Amino acid sequence: MKKEKNYNRRTEKDYNFFRTLFYMFFLATVVYPVTKFMYNLKVEGRENLPKSSHVIFAGNHVSYIDPPLIAVSAWKNIAYMAKQELFHDKDKLLRFLVHILGAFAVNREKPEIATFKTVKSIFNTSWALGIFPQGKIVKEPVIGQIHKGFVLFAKKFKADIVPVAICGFNGYAKKLFEKNITVKIGKPISYALDENEIIREWARQISEFTGFKNNIEESLEAPAVI
Repeated sequence: MKKEKNYNRRTEKDYNFFRTLFYMFFLATVVYPVTKFMYNLKVEGRENLPKSSHVIFAGNHVSYIDPPLIAVSAWKNIAYMAKQELFHDKDKLLRFLVHILGAFAVNREKPEIATFKTVKSIFNTSWALGIFPQGKIVKEPVIGQIHKGFVLFAKKFKADIVPVAICGFNGYAKKLFEKNITVKIGKPISYALDENEIIREWARQISEFTGFKNNIEESLEAPAVI
């Protein structure tokens, strides 16, 4: 019986020169043209981007195209934490892209130690970490219940958090220049701050950029989960 591949665990070798090169090639030849000519992508706040890749990009989650939007806006190699179901999706192209672009699986119901080992491996490379604190696509214009794993990782690996707001998404484009999206990159949040202060500041910046209602206090009362 063939052993099922473990997509929870990635090592430094998985983020090698060839995957890094392919990632940037994919951004330049596929993601950039699509986001520019179908979504009229505009980026604000690039001056806030840290020079180091030892950071966590944490964005609001409004669509399936959020990961490439953030990556092309920051123009950085970002390894995203993704739900494990994506690695077994019926769509072969989706499965391929999720894998080849460096994402790693996480069981949101039962986090594994492999997740922490993978994050450590990522931070030993030139790649940054990408997380969506909301944990799933949220269609309502509210910043509310979130998963606190991004704060736990920031604390453990001493990585500042870069808040990224995806603004204006109202559906997927089917033709040129049909939609308008703006990605706003906020000021980095220090990992040295108190856990609740990190969460509040992330929510404040995302809410301010998007205009979404800030209901983050509800998350502060919940137990910490990834």
